[in-house]
Amino acid sequence: MAMSDQRKEYLYKYQKDKLKRIPLDVPIPDYERIKAHAEGHKESVNGFIKRAIADTIKREEAASQTTELPQSTKEEI
Repeated sequence: MAMSDQRKEYLYKYQKDKLKRIPLDVPIPDYERIKAHAEGHKESVNGFIKRAIADTIKREEAASQTTELPQSTKEEI
């Protein structure tokens, strides 16, 4: 079933307004490793990369919060 022109326009506008593409070049052996890992977890490569980024940000934000002094302590120093 062909997509209507109206639907195509909607998708194009949505992607333009809501998404940002991030090109990523990796050596073929790295890609094969990423792909195998994703498939092993029943994910797409794209889904795995998004999850890996989100998990890393969450972990690093949590780590930075535990190393920061509370506001009241900062003011006393």
